[in-house]
Amino acid sequence: MKFLFVVQGEGRGHLTQSIALKKMLVKNGHEVVAVLVGKSNRRELPAFFFQNIDVPVYLFDSPNFLPATKTKKTNIWLSAIYNFLRTPVYLRSIYFIRKEINQSRVDVVVNFYEMLTGLSYTLFPPKTPYVSVAHQYLFLYPGYKFPTKNRIELTMLKLFTFITCIRSSKLFALSIEKKESVPGSRMVVVPPLLREEIAALTPQKGDYLHGYMLNSNYADDIIEYQKEHSDVHIHFFWDKKEVPAETVINDHLTFHTLDDQLFIQYMAGCKGYATTAGFESVCEALYMGKPVLMVPTHVEQSCNAYEASLAGAGIVSDHFDLDALNSYIPHYKGNAEFCAWAQQSEQYWLKTLEKLV
Repeated sequence: MKFLFVVQGEGRGHLTQSIALKKMLVKNGHEVVAVLVGKSNRRELPAFFFQNIDVPVYLFDSPNFLPATKTKKTNIWLSAIYNFLRTPVYLRSIYFIRKEINQSRVDVVVNFYEMLTGLSYTLFPPKTPYVSVAHQYLFLYPGYKFPTKNRIELTMLKLFTFITCIRSSKLFALSIEKKESVPGSRMVVVPPLLREEIAALTPQKGDYLHGYMLNSNYADDIIEYQKEHSDVHIHFFWDKKEVPAETVINDHLTFHTLDDQLFIQYMAGCKGYATTAGFESVCEALYMGKPVLMVPTHVEQSCNAYEASLAGAGIVSDHFDLDALNSYIPHYKGNAEFCAWAQQSEQYWLKTLEKLV
């Protein structure tokens, strides 16, 4: 079968998921002809994505969250207004997506949580069927446990999630825990899309903390913490634009731009991991047995963090409280069942995808 991917480019998770699925499909005799990626002006797509996806990549403007600088949290309402004012730009992107799908002559389009794909199939539906892939589709699963959060924000999150998959043939809901798929539903609950490189690494407990921040405004907090705890060794990754590959603050603190091989190597050797609660890297940490501090920046990440904490991945905080992470590390128990579940990913995917055509 021939596939076309459409990927939301916000953060790291959807990008690495698309790389993992592409390699899985090629390994089993299928072809991915191209990838369309939604971009924003605030972030630069990491070089590792272009190097690893190894097919033509085409960019288009896509809705994204705006951070509130003072609080470092995502401003939902400001983001909604900003994206509404950019409607003409996004209509051009919808036209672009539809044109690329029609010209590609593929069997299936795979959408990694890109809102404009759902809108393309709503306004100007291509004939090619598509499937949708994201952890966020669990938010539509009956009985999903949400954290205690603003009801309006949770409703907006579920609405956004629904829009990304309008007219989608299947919803692949990535899950930390094995769940039964709902009979008669288009949703299939599947293991996370972890890349082969994760399984190939041998985790070790090093002497440093590892981290990733979606919002680079948190960097000042990490720098201040390290000044007060000069004996703590820290490596943090960020997606800040126009900075060197390494920004060395001192002998014990370095910021790295996103290099995915380097990222997972540091993950394998760290004693603990701190993150803004993206689903993919939390799963990687859980697979390698690394305790996690999760610092959500918006309601979606709050759901990720709550779910992961219930599964034993780590603890949740409203800031990068690295003291709390260090205190938690000796008490971390992990989740042995998760590794067995994650290793079944390929059989779930191929069995379902090959039924579509």
